[in-house]
Amino acid sequence: MSENHILDSAKAVLEAQSFSRLVGAQLKVFRSGEVVLEIPINDNLLQQHQFVHGGVLSYAADNALTFVGGSVLGPEVLTSEYKINYMRPAVGEKLIARASVIYCGKRQAVCRCDVFVQDGEEEKLCATSQGTIISVSD
Repeated sequence: MSENHILDSAKAVLEAQSFSRLVGAQLKVFRSGEVVLEIPINDNLLQQHQFVHGGVLSYAADNALTFVGGSVLGPEVLTSEYKINYMRPAVGEKLIARASVIYCGKRQAVCRCDVFVQDGEEEKLCATSQGTIISVSD
C-alpha cells in the first residue's frame, strides 16, 4: 500500500469523527511511528482569556497519540490512558500536534505528543503528553 493511500485512509478515519470535523482537525502526516495533526484556531476554540481552550489542546494530543499508536498496532485501537502537561497558553493561527511512538509491543504502544501553537513563522511548545494506546482487535 502506498504512503499516499495510507494517509488517505487515515484521513477518512479522522473525517468520520464528528468532533474532529467540528474543530477542523486535519491529518498532515501519517506514517509508521509518526503523526502530525493540525487544527486552525478560530474564536470558537477560545476560552474567556482568548487562549485556545485546554480541552482543545487535550483533544489534539489524545487524537494524535491514538493515531500514532494505530500506525504501529493497526486501525482498531483506543487510548488506555494519557497525561498532559500544559506549558503556556496557546495564542496564534493553528495548533500542531506531533506524535511519535516510544515503545510498541504486540497489544500496546506507549506514545508521546508535543502540541505547538504556530503564529506566523514561529512555533511555541504549549503542551506535552504521553499515553498508552491499546489494540482492541482479536
